[in-house]
Amino acid sequence: MGLISEFKTFINRGNVIDLAVGVIIGGAFATITKSLTDDLIMPVVGYIFGGADFSGYFIRLGDLPADYKGNPQSYADLKAAGVAMFGWGQFLTVMVNFVILAFIIFLLVKAVNRLTVKPEPEVAAPAATPEDIILLREIRDSLQK
Repeated sequence: MGLISEFKTFINRGNVIDLAVGVIIGGAFATITKSLTDDLIMPVVGYIFGGADFSGYFIRLGDLPADYKGNPQSYADLKAAGVAMFGWGQFLTVMVNFVILAFIIFLLVKAVNRLTVKPEPEVAAPAATPEDIILLREIRDSLQK
């Protein structure tokens, strides 16, 4: 079997197509979740903790380059300039984004599991009784009489 025909067989399996659809939908869903986090949740969290842009919280570890012309308080400018920083606010934003996405996926999987029809477990027919057991039962019954 040639490489091309093996590839066709691989691609035509339902699982590969399902996986591709899942990845595409997951990518789109991640964009929605990122917007939910960045535009709705984190501004509220930032407001509660005293700042409108929570992702801008960081600790600068390195010195500013001599030719640096950006804002020394801007996380994006410093990151673009290659300044070493401990960006705990951005990390926290990403973690909240992950938790929200994981929770929504959990709810989706839970809903799908509820909707799917679970097959009834098959009850196995009792195994045939071996002849020696039948013979022993007959002897027992005869002795009881």
